[in-house]
Amino acid sequence: MSDLVDVTRAELAKLGRRPATWVLLVAGITLNQVFGFVIPYLSSKNGSGNAMTDGQTGAQLLAGTLPDQVVTNTTGAFPVFTGALALVLGALVTGNEFTGGTVKTLLTQGPRRTTVFGGQLVALVVAVGAGVLALFLTCAASSFGIAQAEDQVVAWPSVADLAAGLGSGWLVMAMWASLGAVAGVLLRSVALPIGLGVVWILGIENLVSAVARTSLTSLQPLRDVLPGVSSGSLIGSVLPTQVGPLPPGVQSAVSGGRGLATVTAYLALAALAILVVGRRRDVAA
Repeated sequence: MSDLVDVTRAELAKLGRRPATWVLLVAGITLNQVFGFVIPYLSSKNGSGNAMTDGQTGAQLLAGTLPDQVVTNTTGAFPVFTGALALVLGALVTGNEFTGGTVKTLLTQGPRRTTVFGGQLVALVVAVGAGVLALFLTCAASSFGIAQAEDQVVAWPSVADLAAGLGSGWLVMAMWASLGAVAGVLLRSVALPIGLGVVWILGIENLVSAVARTSLTSLQPLRDVLPGVSSGSLIGSVLPTQVGPLPPGVQSAVSGGRGLATVTAYLALAALAILVVGRRRDVAA
C-alpha cells in the first residue's frame, strides 16, 4: 500500500509540473465560462427569443446564469466537451511513458507493474476531482457575481443536489480519463489515442445517437450502452430544476440508474484492462 501511495504522489507531482495539465484545466474553465456565462449573460442584454438564443427571452437567459443553476453550468459539458479534455489527460498520463521511452525505466525502479499503473489511475481520479472542484468554484463565483450585478436573489442548490451533481460529474470525468488512459496503454502512444478518442466523442457517438433516434431505431440498444449517452443520461438525471434547453450531450436516453451502472462499469473495465495489459505486456520494444 505504501508503494501505491508513493507512486500516486509521484504521478500527481508530474501532473502538476506538466504544462499540458494546466492548459487542459484552463481550457475547461474557459469553455464553461464562455458558454455558461459570458454568451448567455451578454445575450440576455439584447436577446429576444431569436434563433441564436434557442428562443429564450432575456429573462430566461439571465436565469440560466444564476446560482441555482451552478450544478448545470458546472457539469453540463462533462458528457461531451469537457469529457474530451479528461480523455486527453488520461492518454497523456499513460501514453507519455511510452512515447518518451521512460516506461522501461519506470518499471525497473522497484514497484510492481500493477502498483505503477494503479498509482497512475488513482492520480488521474484525484486530478479530475480537483478539476471538477475548480470548475465548480469558478462557476459559483461567476453566478454569484452576475446575481449581485443584476440584483437577483442568491439561491444555491441544496446540499443533496450539489453532492449528486458534482459526484456524478466526478464519476463521468473519471470514466473519460480512464478510457483515455487505457487507450494510451493499448496503443503505446499519445497522439493516436487522443485523435481516436476525440473523433469518437464528438463524431461517432453523435452519429450513432442521431441515426438510432430517427432512421434506424434498431441501433437503440447499441446507443444505450455508449459511454457518452450513458454519462449524458446520468448527468441529466441529477440536475436540479432546469432553466432553458439541456446542454449538448445531456439527455434522458436511459434512466439515471442505468447510466450510473454503465459509467461505473466502463470505469471498472478500463482500470482492469490497464492493470492486466500493463502487467503482461512486453515493454522492451
